[in-house]
Amino acid sequence: MDFQDFLKHKFAHIAIGEFKPGKFEAAKKLYEEAVLTYTTGFKGAYLLQEPGTDKGISVIFWESVEDMTANQSDAYQSILKKMMPLFAKPPETVVYELVCELKPIE
Repeated sequence: MDFQDFLKHKFAHIAIGEFKPGKFEAAKKLYEEAVLTYTTGFKGAYLLQEPGTDKGISVIFWESVEDMTANQSDAYQSILKKMMPLFAKPPETVVYELVCELKPIE
């Protein structure tokens, strides 16, 4: 790893949404399938659920915006089509640049 690597920032794709009543578990399975299609530049994914609701937040980390775009394969698009009818309304999505990352001291 050289100095230039420390100047690169990861990117996060954030989606905030609510599923139809009782559909969160089905959406979670599809989310896991979609994430398994990711390859180059994928740095991790988190799916958060507000306790007792069908509301959730997806956070997916990427090496670059280009990697994020390149990973939208036909398989991914097919899974997304299955997931969309589960939403109460389309999720809000945005891309953020990771500018500060703090980890616990071992």
